[in-house]
Amino acid sequence: MKKSLFLLLLSVVLTSCKSAQIADHTFFTKAKIDTILKDKISIRPITVSSDKVWYAADKNRVGFVSLTNASKMERKINKDSLKLEFRSIAQTTTSIFILNVGTPALLYKFSKDLQQKTLVHQEQNEKVFYDSMQFWNDQEGIAIGDPIENCFCMLITRDGGTTWNKIPCKNLPAMNEGEAAFAASNTNIIIKGTNTWLVSGGKKSRVFYSPDKGITWSVYETPIVQGEAMTGIFTADFYDNKIGFIAGGNYEKPKQNFQNKALTTNGGKTWKLVGENTGFGYTSCVQFVPNGKGKELVSVGISGLFYSNDSGTTWSQFSTDASLYTIRFINRTTAIAAGKDKIVKITFE
Repeated sequence: MKKSLFLLLLSVVLTSCKSAQIADHTFFTKAKIDTILKDKISIRPITVSSDKVWYAADKNRVGFVSLTNASKMERKINKDSLKLEFRSIAQTTTSIFILNVGTPALLYKFSKDLQQKTLVHQEQNEKVFYDSMQFWNDQEGIAIGDPIENCFCMLITRDGGTTWNKIPCKNLPAMNEGEAAFAASNTNIIIKGTNTWLVSGGKKSRVFYSPDKGITWSVYETPIVQGEAMTGIFTADFYDNKIGFIAGGNYEKPKQNFQNKALTTNGGKTWKLVGENTGFGYTSCVQFVPNGKGKELVSVGISGLFYSNDSGTTWSQFSTDASLYTIRFINRTTAIAAGKDKIVKITFE
């Protein structure tokens, strides 16, 4: 009886261990890439749901592609003969928001079918340049831009995007001369619950953290390469409230693959360089893989598509396509990426 019970327990343990081992090692080994939109277009910001990907682009354009039937919708925004390039996009349950770079800054609110449009914020200044936008929930959102004075340009809405208030510099951390943000992939702002992280680059490359949806801020130093106009953090993501990843590098030396990737396990307070002299060089977007326990990451940029299953220590290259600027996951194995002249669906296998 005891022997039978022992053998039964041993069998259960071995089966459990085997299952855990399989679960821990179902890592990706390749990726299949299918083009779902092809055009003469430059797309840096996208936002996805289970059935659509919305994009904002150059040449005054905003649109979406259905992921179920491949139907497409695009609108061109005509505003005083301006040539607008949109590099920020965000969504709530009912609306899509887009924001351009340069002056005048124009923030539009659209219905999700793109049929209804409202200009909800306009800002004129020769230095204005907004980089990124996200929402905490259906009522509260944030957009940031390069400093006009000595702080981030910051807009916050608390009424679902109907009105946006400019936050005065006295309520924000000071930025250094030559410190700004890069509108590379709409990943300068990362939100997890009420926690918010902003990233900067240029002469200084730091992480700005708010635990209360933008009311108070702390600032943390990083070891990412910095000191020149085109160096620093170009992209960031957080897996949860503790595990985060920053990446970028030197835009003018795109093959330089050291001091361009760093990991935090304490919510951004401290950062450790990883993947030194391996993997990609300059990159414009990094994302954690859903359900990857904070260890699996992907990156797109001029070096191509890369994947890591060990928190960024080592990387595998899945594609040499240098034309993808941004990527977002729909689920664990499916992502949408966009960039120069296209939007693609990536299936990880």
